Amino acid sequence: MNNLVAQQNAVTELMRVSPLADELAERFARAGHRLYLVGGSVRDAMLGRLSADLDFTTDARPDRVLQIVSEWGDAVWDVGIAFGTVGVTKKGMTLEITTFRADSYDRVGRNPQVTFGDSIEGDLLRRDFTVNAMAIDLAAKTFIDPHGGLDALRLKVLDTPATPQESFADDPLRMLRAARFAAQLGFVPAPRVVDAMTSMADEITRITAERVQTELSKLMLADDPRPGLELLVDTGLADHVLPELPGMRLTIDEHHQHKDVYQHSLTVLAQAIELERTHEPQSEPDLVLRLAALLHDAGKPETREFQPGGGVSFHHHEVVGARMARKRLRALKYSKEIVEAVSQLVFLHLRFHGYANGEWTDSAVRRYVTDAGDLLTRLHKLVRADSTTRNRKKAAALQATYDDLEVRIARLKEQEDLDRVRPDLDGNEIMRLLGLKPGPDVGRAWKFLKELRLDRGPLDHDEAVAELKRWAASEGLTAGD
Repeated sequence: MNNLVAQQNAVTELMRVSPLADELAERFARAGHRLYLVGGSVRDAMLGRLSADLDFTTDARPDRVLQIVSEWGDAVWDVGIAFGTVGVTKKGMTLEITTFRADSYDRVGRNPQVTFGDSIEGDLLRRDFTVNAMAIDLAAKTFIDPHGGLDALRLKVLDTPATPQESFADDPLRMLRAARFAAQLGFVPAPRVVDAMTSMADEITRITAERVQTELSKLMLADDPRPGLELLVDTGLADHVLPELPGMRLTIDEHHQHKDVYQHSLTVLAQAIELERTHEPQSEPDLVLRLAALLHDAGKPETREFQPGGGVSFHHHEVVGARMARKRLRALKYSKEIVEAVSQLVFLHLRFHGYANGEWTDSAVRRYVTDAGDLLTRLHKLVRADSTTRNRKKAAALQATYDDLEVRIARLKEQEDLDRVRPDLDGNEIMRLLGLKPGPDVGRAWKFLKELRLDRGPLDHDEAVAELKRWAASEGLTAGD
């Protein structure tokens, strides 16, 4: 696609929202100011994927922007006004209008000394990448592209308007954004960008964990996270933000053959994503499943043992891996819910391999379901994705065995309502039968009955009462105590 065609495509896409953009531009023009569509909005317009969130820049100062849009927008907010940004919603669209910027950075933290600029060219120079350093003059419907963003977009190359060293020194988070764009858009960083990311990787430590987490999550939710993750590892950035990933690159020698855990984990991630698309094509990408797939074998390096005769083992790597996943995700400030869900999936991912040829008892199946809880559907996907053997016969056998387990789970669910497994007697009845007051003994009795329920399935009332009294007597708790 040549530049002229790309420009025309962008204008065509822009016309889809032109009544709104034109209306806003006319308001700025009447006030004596210029308005430009800018950044990711221009990039996405050229890619034919313009969203309902649009970014604009203008020569008007923030207070003036507020005056121009205050009566026009359905809602207006100014939480970013210190950085020159005013937000507006109009007819279901979200617009952010930012005054030209010409910031300077102290290169210690990330926040700039905000300085407003006087030209669109100066504003574009401070953008992160050339594909985001293009603008559309809304009054003239013309392109402004001083840094070759159109060519970079056509070639899918990620480069910086200024030198990458200057750009990343100003804001090291841009290095993670490069990895994210590699995943989201399939762009390949220019060699000078990769060199700068590699030499400046430790600068990422200036960025807060929360901002790192945001970029990592966006990368993981891309259609194909692998290129972005590989870029993080190859440049050394992952050593600082997700060291467990490069830590899985185990040396493989000719005497101890085993899978490359790093490459295996990337493949499991890809297969988990494919299962998402196959089973729930209308659903949003599943961050919990993807993080669990990436980190499921994180404990292998720490647990690797070489066996006599050339074998290798990773005993209890799921336990170690769950601990490592919990520690890393907490450091990245993920929510408690995400931390616990991912670590539990890592902990459970090997449990299926004890199923062998369907030899589990119903009790074992119940425990599998109960331990997974509301993570069961994700666990199904993770276990299936974890099969990366090239032996088709072995792979088919593993999938068939898991099919059998799912059939058994479905049958037991239908018979016993496994999603709500509870003891056959509740706490009130336990207290009445044993003459107990609320306290630890009631909890112990409840736990005993829960374990009994998992082992034997539902009991009739008299049988449950008899088992409770038998247990109480063994514990020195008799009715009336």
